[in-house]
Amino acid sequence: MFRNLKKDLPASLVVFFVALPLCLGIALASGAPPFAGMIAGIIGGVVVGALSGSSIGVSGPAAGLAAIVFDAISNLGGYENFLVAVVLGGVIQIIFGILRAGVIGYYFPSSVIKGMLVGIGIIIILKQIPHFVGFDNNSEGDFAFFQVNGDNTISQIINAIGNPTLGSVFIGVVSLLLMIFWSNVLAKKAKIFTLIQGPFVVVVLGVLYALLTKGNTLWGINSSHLVSVPVPDSIDSFIGQFRFPNFSAIKDTKVLVAGFTIALVASLETLLCVEATDKIDPHKRITPTNKELFAQGTGNIISGLIGGLPITQVIVRSSANIQSGGESKMSAIAHGFLLLISVIIIPNILNLIPLSVLAAILLIVGYKLANPSTFKKILALGWTQYVPFLATVILVQFSLLIGIGVGLAIGILIVLIKSYQNSHFLHIKESKGDQPNVKMELAEEVTFFNKGAIMRELDSVPHNAHLDIDVLKTRYLDNDIKEVLEDFLLKARDRNIKIKLISKRGIVENPKSIIQFFKKEPKSTISLS
Repeated sequence: MFRNLKKDLPASLVVFFVALPLCLGIALASGAPPFAGMIAGIIGGVVVGALSGSSIGVSGPAAGLAAIVFDAISNLGGYENFLVAVVLGGVIQIIFGILRAGVIGYYFPSSVIKGMLVGIGIIIILKQIPHFVGFDNNSEGDFAFFQVNGDNTISQIINAIGNPTLGSVFIGVVSLLLMIFWSNVLAKKAKIFTLIQGPFVVVVLGVLYALLTKGNTLWGINSSHLVSVPVPDSIDSFIGQFRFPNFSAIKDTKVLVAGFTIALVASLETLLCVEATDKIDPHKRITPTNKELFAQGTGNIISGLIGGLPITQVIVRSSANIQSGGESKMSAIAHGFLLLISVIIIPNILNLIPLSVLAAILLIVGYKLANPSTFKKILALGWTQYVPFLATVILVQFSLLIGIGVGLAIGILIVLIKSYQNSHFLHIKESKGDQPNVKMELAEEVTFFNKGAIMRELDSVPHNAHLDIDVLKTRYLDNDIKEVLEDFLLKARDRNIKIKLISKRGIVENPKSIIQFFKKEPKSTISLS
C-alpha cells in the first residue's frame, strides 16, 4: 500500500480539491450544516478507505442522496433524529454485507454502467459551467436537474452566460488551459510535472490571484465566488460543530423507514459506483462487493454518531483519483486526512480558492468520463448496446436511479428479445418429391419466453414433411415448450408430418408423447422443469 506513495499522494491532492467543494455543496443541498459534509468526507476517506477492498474507489457524501437527506431532516423532527437514521442505515448495510447482497452489483449490463459514467460526466460539465463563469447562486453539490433554487440545469447555464464575473472567468480559463498544457505537454517533458499535478498548481495560482486582486471591483473575486469552509475561532467552537444522534427517536417508525431507505439507496449507489470504477481501473482489479458494503456501513455508523451525512462510494472523486494516477487505497485515505487537516489548520486559506478554479478541474474530470470516443465505441457495437446506453445517459440527467433502472429494464428486454430469436435453428434440407425435410435444433436453454417463436416455426412446417427435432444440445426445456411439442404431435398427424426426435439417448420415430419421453430422459441430458 505504501510502495505507491509517489503516485498516491499527488492523486490525493487532486481528489481533495475535488472533494472539498462537493462536501460543502452537498451538505447545503441536503439542508444540513456545512460541517456535516466535511465529516462525511473525512470518514469516507480515512475509515471507509481503510476498510474497503477497493484500491481506487473514494467515498464521501453523495449528491444522489441529497433529496432523501433533505426530506428526512425536514420530516424527522430535527437533525439529531436524522442522525439516528444514518446510524441505523449503516447497521443495515453491514447486514447486507453479511447476507452477501453485494452480488447485486454484478447484474448490471456493461452498456448501462458505461451510460451511467458518461451521463455523470455530462452532468459534471453542465453543472460546472455556471461556476466556471462566476455565477455561483446554486450550491456546488446540487447535481439535480431541477435545482433547489428553482432553476434547472439549462436555465442556470443560460443565466450564467448572461451574467459572468470577469475575475472568475479569467482565472478559470487560465486554470483550464494550464492544466491541459500541463498534462499534454509538460508531463511528457520531465518527471517533475507528473509528481506535481496540474490541479494543485492551478489551486495555488487561484489563491494567489484572489489575494492579489482583493478589493479590485473589476478583476477581483468576492467571497461569494470563493470556497466557504466553516472557520472556528477556538477549540470549543470547533468541537461545537459536531452533533450527536438522539437515540430516543429510534422508536419512531419514520426514523426506521428513513434508515432503511438510506441503507438501500446508499448500497445501490455504492455497488453501481464499484462496478463503474472497476471498469475504468487501468489494472482491472475487482472490488469485493460484500466487503465494500461492510466498509460503507461502518463509515455510516461513525459518520452518524458524530454528526455527518450518509456516505457512499462516489464516481466523481473515484474517477478523479484514477485520472490523477492513484494506485492504491492510500490516495483515498490521504485525501481524508487532508480534509481533516484543512478544516483544523488552514480554513482561511481554503476560503481563498476561487470556485471557478475548482470548476476547471471538474470540467476536465467530466470530459474524461464523457469522452466522445466512448459514444463511437458503443454505437459501433450495434443497437443492443447503444439503446440501453443512450437511455441511461439521457435519464441519468434527471435521476441516477431512474436512469439506471430504465437502462437495466431495456437491457433485460433486449435479452428476452434475443432469447426469443435464438431459441432454435430451423433448417430446410433437400426435398424428395413433395416431402420436404425440415430440421429444428433447440438451444441449450429453452424457456416459456421462446414459446411464441417455436409455435410460429412449427406452424410453418409444410404438410407431408419429415421434421427432425434435435435436442442434443438442450440441457433445460421448460414445461411450456414440452406442451407446445405435445400439442404439435396431434397437428402433425392431421397434416401427415413425420416426426423424428433426436436426443443423446437415441432417435425416436413418431413419438406417442413428448412429455412422457422427457420424463424418461436422463437428467444429465434434459433437466426437468
